[in-house]
Amino acid sequence: MTDQIADDRRQKLDKLRELSIPPFPPRVPRPEPIAALLGALNERKGKTVVAGGRLTQLRDFGKLRFSHLVDRSGGIQIGFQRERLPDFWANRKLVEANDLVVIEGELGTSQTGEPTIWASRVVLASKALRHAPEKWAGLVDVEQRSRMRWVDLSIHEAARAQFMRRASIVREVRRYFDGLGYVEVETPILQPIFGGATARPFVTHHNALDMQLYLRIAPELYLKRLLVGGLERVYEIGRVFRNEGISTRHNPEFTMLESYEAWADMRDVMARVEGLFAALCDTVLEGRSVVNFRGRDFDLRPPFEKRGYLELFAEHNDGLDWFDAPRVLRRAHELGLKTEGLPHPKFANDVFEATVEHALQGPIFVHDYPVAICPLAKQSPDDPRIAERFELFVAGMEIGNAFSELNDPIDQERRFLAQLEHKDDESPSELDADYVAALEYGMPPAGGLGIGIDRLTMLLTGTESIRDVVLFPLLRRQDVAAPGQTATGEAAP
Repeated sequence: MTDQIADDRRQKLDKLRELSIPPFPPRVPRPEPIAALLGALNERKGKTVVAGGRLTQLRDFGKLRFSHLVDRSGGIQIGFQRERLPDFWANRKLVEANDLVVIEGELGTSQTGEPTIWASRVVLASKALRHAPEKWAGLVDVEQRSRMRWVDLSIHEAARAQFMRRASIVREVRRYFDGLGYVEVETPILQPIFGGATARPFVTHHNALDMQLYLRIAPELYLKRLLVGGLERVYEIGRVFRNEGISTRHNPEFTMLESYEAWADMRDVMARVEGLFAALCDTVLEGRSVVNFRGRDFDLRPPFEKRGYLELFAEHNDGLDWFDAPRVLRRAHELGLKTEGLPHPKFANDVFEATVEHALQGPIFVHDYPVAICPLAKQSPDDPRIAERFELFVAGMEIGNAFSELNDPIDQERRFLAQLEHKDDESPSELDADYVAALEYGMPPAGGLGIGIDRLTMLLTGTESIRDVVLFPLLRRQDVAAPGQTATGEAAP
């Protein structure tokens, strides 16, 4: 690390220690949030206050110094005057921009009327050994902002506001489900058999038990075990992991809300989703309902449009019947989709994704999916080929997925076995007999829901890329070369 530290800052660090000024003291005076001080400016003007944060924009005028102090709640100007700080003044240049400090002083204003704390005491809380990037030119590369999120947050107020907004979204989602009598639970992240979705898992090994385990791709099957146990309304907000590609919509590690409600079905869950969006409009959006996302305005106030999967498939593929395997296969070939070795339901759904999803601007519920691509959903009583499932789309992006949950253990075992007949990297390698056994004890009729918190945050904040709503998205290590490249990203010789 030493060769990366600015030489002048290391020299100042050494000088501080020579002067017995601790650069990283064990404790400092407890500061108040800057926003609270600004909110009480008129009442507390002329009184002594304590604020803490990071110094920025340092300007030295000889007998007078100004800087800006920033904490997570806001920022305020700090005035340093020689007559107020006789002991500090001789060593003032040892405290500089990017250092963390606690300021005690009189709350007031400058000659131009700007709120200012006139410092009477300066406590160095943490000496920064690196210079901060210049605010506008020093950290504008999107990838570098993601790699150095701590710097991004420290210099970009908008970045801090973005992640505070994400926290408020999660808080309001919890508040909504808690208010409906759901119980928040935690289920295993390490699972002996992965399931609950179709995705390639991350694989690991438990040494003591000498057992292969998987990072969960969904918490679904464990949450439904809890319905069997009598916890009739449960939800979990937690990380799930899918060993797949990275894009503006995908990060291999992401946050999922899943909820399950006994005695409910797909239609009840639709109402829950609309209720959730109404609540988010009232709270997170502060009474507004229109958001601008990907260059368009979307009104998130329910009710939402509802369309059938098969109807949309035919509409965007010249009347093609999803169940007509030979014609759908030809259509897949026309689109350049992979079909070799794939069963009809897989490549037929790929045709839907390629031709329909981009047109689903919404908000729109797409419902009644073919049962062949819904191994955990109940069949429709009106058509055994159809499952009671819906997905919510906005701007061509899936936001949520829901079922009337399959609770017939015999049918569930049959569908699991059918999955194994066409096994690939995205399917479990064995039948989850433990889950089937749980269903044999009796699971009540239920409606289940999954919503990606990251995508929900993208939508509510008008953010284009999932990277910008995940604090630490997965990125390739800069010191490890990609295949065919050097560690710097250049083509290998």
